[in-house]
Amino acid sequence: MAKKLYVGNLSYNTTEAQIRELFAQAGEIASVNLITDRDTGSPKGFGFVEMVTDEQAQEAVRRFNGHSLDNRSLTVNEARPREERSGGGGFGGGNRGGGGGNRNRY
Repeated sequence: MAKKLYVGNLSYNTTEAQIRELFAQAGEIASVNLITDRDTGSPKGFGFVEMVTDEQAQEAVRRFNGHSLDNRSLTVNEARPREERSGGGGFGGGNRGGGGGNRNRY
C-alpha cells in the first residue's frame, strides 16, 4: 500500500522533476505534489511524495530527512492525515439565507 510523505523546507525553485529524481533513489514513486498558493500560484516550500510501499517510504525518510537540496536541509517524514478546518471566519455551509419566495417580476 502506498505511503504518503511530507517533504518540507523546499526551495521555491525546487521542481517536481528534481523531487522525482531524488526520491526515485529510494524506490518507486506513486505521486509527487508540490503545494502552491491557490491565489498566486507561488510555491509554498513544501509538498508530498507518495511511495509505492511502506518499506520504500521508510527508506526515503532515512535517506532524505536532513538531505541538502538547493542549499536547503529537507524535512522528510510520514504525512499526517489532513485535519478538517473549522471556525475562523469561513462560511459554515448550510442555508445561506432565505430563498425569497416565488415572486413574479414582470
